Amino acid sequence: MGEWKEYRFPDFAEINPPVKLNKGEQYSFVEMKDLSDGQKYCLPSIERKLTGGSRFNEGDTLFARITPCLENGKICQARGLKGSIGFGSTEFLVFRGKNGVSDNDFVFYLSRWNEVRAFAEMNFDGTSGRQRVPKDAFNNLFLDLPELPEQKSIASILSSLDDKIDLLHRQNKTLEALAETLFRQWFVPACRDVHGAGREEAEAGWESVSLYDAIELVGGGTPKTEVAEYWDGNIKWISARDITPNHKGFIAETEKKITELGLDNSSTKILSKYSTVISARGTVGKYCFLSEDMAFSQSNYGIKPRYKDCYFFTYLLTAHSVEELQAAAYGSVFDTITTNTFKEHKITVPTAAEIQSFEESIRPYFEKMLSNCTQIRSLTRLRDTLLPKLMSGEVRVEN
Repeated sequence: MGEWKEYRFPDFAEINPPVKLNKGEQYSFVEMKDLSDGQKYCLPSIERKLTGGSRFNEGDTLFARITPCLENGKICQARGLKGSIGFGSTEFLVFRGKNGVSDNDFVFYLSRWNEVRAFAEMNFDGTSGRQRVPKDAFNNLFLDLPELPEQKSIASILSSLDDKIDLLHRQNKTLEALAETLFRQWFVPACRDVHGAGREEAEAGWESVSLYDAIELVGGGTPKTEVAEYWDGNIKWISARDITPNHKGFIAETEKKITELGLDNSSTKILSKYSTVISARGTVGKYCFLSEDMAFSQSNYGIKPRYKDCYFFTYLLTAHSVEELQAAAYGSVFDTITTNTFKEHKITVPTAAEIQSFEESIRPYFEKMLSNCTQIRSLTRLRDTLLPKLMSGEVRVEN
């Protein structure tokens, strides 16, 4: 294995390399919201005419240089660009490997290394609003780095983990979409594959109720923040900011935890595994599953099944109802959810026997999703443990 060499960062990787785009033409556009911490790739959410901003090629690293996006780990490789070129926010710095000097994938992982991120955070510029890292700050970043063959070996190890993580994420999105489609086919009249008298007969036993009557709604709470004994315990406690990154998926980790004492001395409650939690204020209407028992704040509602153990029907009913509520609010602000929101939203529900039958058919989809989430967490921990060891040379690999 070769000796490592000290590089100044701009001598090792290209920063904001030139990309030829024509003003006024349509290109893939990557927004800041398209980047997710812990995921290697980001896909463009829209296409739009070039108006300025950062420019990049397929596989280039997008490095969010503003606070709080940098602290939140918004760093990814651009993928799925129309014609393999695109543009995005001016708040992206673009990194690319240098021909004969550095591997493009290695540059991505290097930019995710805490040494580089911490350096960037120390060089935030500005005194108010969104501080940003100037491009020129990287002129003062010096790192000991391996030669190209070892870079490729390191990137290959980390990429193999990320590719598996990406596959599992995509599989979960497919499973979620299939479950939603089945729900609509079973329970949304316009989507049911029955006609005429057959359809009327199928829906003869259905009942018109409020969403509130079809679910069990549970309120949350927050232990007093000034009482230290209530916090840093073993009970995961969900705030609104925990839900958004886990929207339409399983929540496994929370930013804060509480103690049994905090649980006993507040209005927060324990929701059981597979229950749904939905944000009622802030970023309204985001929802997710619980991968285990957890407590939650008053900014959210917990949703349990009214029909015995029908957690997945309840989740899909909630998801479909939120879509309808958001569509009904089109042109106005959907800025809060209250108990009345659930009471005023009317739905038609089938018989309990039909719901139980659907629950049994859909359960394997969600159990597979949870299994995938468990694998994602294990692979992510392994990758995040290996990355600093490989980047620092603590662990070496054969070329």
